[in-house]
Amino acid sequence: MALDKPAGLAVQGGAGVGVSLDSILEAEFPQRPLLVHRLDKDTSGVILVAKTREAASFFGGLFSAENRGIAGGVIKRYLALCKGTPTPEAGGVTFDLEVKGVWKTAETRYKKINERRIALEDSDELFSLLEIELGTGRMHQIRRHLASIGNPIAGDDKYGDFKLNKRLRKHFGVKRLLLHASRLIIPTAALSKRSGGRAVFEIDVSSPLPDYFDFF
Repeated sequence: MALDKPAGLAVQGGAGVGVSLDSILEAEFPQRPLLVHRLDKDTSGVILVAKTREAASFFGGLFSAENRGIAGGVIKRYLALCKGTPTPEAGGVTFDLEVKGVWKTAETRYKKINERRIALEDSDELFSLLEIELGTGRMHQIRRHLASIGNPIAGDDKYGDFKLNKRLRKHFGVKRLLLHASRLIIPTAALSKRSGGRAVFEIDVSSPLPDYFDFF
């Protein structure tokens, strides 16, 4: 099943987590659907869950680390509203990221969809809407990479521009990270290879931007 996860909902339970997507699924279905991949708590959008253990194993293999970013593999697209405009307007960020004390390679590809100047108090601020694809899947990768090149995501309370976030909250009521998992594509080739050559159809699901992006 493809679900549209809201921002602020953790995917899994843990310390300090009351309600999670996992616990909601357990309460709603006699046989709890299983997570196939993850989204950060603050990221909204498309997430896939499996109805059976067999399906979880099948699709989990497609999302595995060794299949990320390869030709014909799973494509995860995000939309992010960031401060300013990256240079160049389409490109990639490949800075290594530290994950639990270990530095790991990380790749984020992006292209600018649109830009707009928005009046905030006594000045205008430039924002850009970016379409993003992941080459790797490190923790908070998109947020950390965009912040590292001077284009933090609006509403990011961990890596972002805190003064700008405060102004957005005051003028437009923006209280969320403006990062959205907008589209998930699993090509026919990937499904066919994983299923031993059986005829299958491409999976292509998308989620519209939440209404708190509307000010842009």
